[in-house]
Amino acid sequence: MVDNHNFDEVFRRLKSLLAPYANRLVVTTDQPRNFYLDTPYLDKNNKRLFFGAVQVRKSYVSFYLMPVYMFPGLLEGVSAGLRKRMQGKSCFNFRSIDETAFAELAGLVKKGFQKLESEKVITSEDIVDI
Repeated sequence: MVDNHNFDEVFRRLKSLLAPYANRLVVTTDQPRNFYLDTPYLDKNNKRLFFGAVQVRKSYVSFYLMPVYMFPGLLEGVSAGLRKRMQGKSCFNFRSIDETAFAELAGLVKKGFQKLESEKVITSEDIVDI
């Protein structure tokens, strides 16, 4: 069995990578072990686009970043260490704090946000009051 006593701290640290963007995105869930952000953009079905999330799971903490799924080129140059943490195309799993991976992931979140801005998915008019 995995010792998940530090999952709350891992969650807190991963959430802090998304939190700086919360004022420009839509927080759809903000619970102690579950945090979701969507874009303000509405698609043709009037649904918001998923941006990212952090969830505490049974055996790990998952960090989701949808821009890397939408724009796979964002993953060019990502380290082998961070790639090893990937499950699928936009999920990264952690069992403990990894400063190197967290720093790299912070840069990836920033690049993903900037890519959505450059594609006009997020605009300066999209500032959302929470």
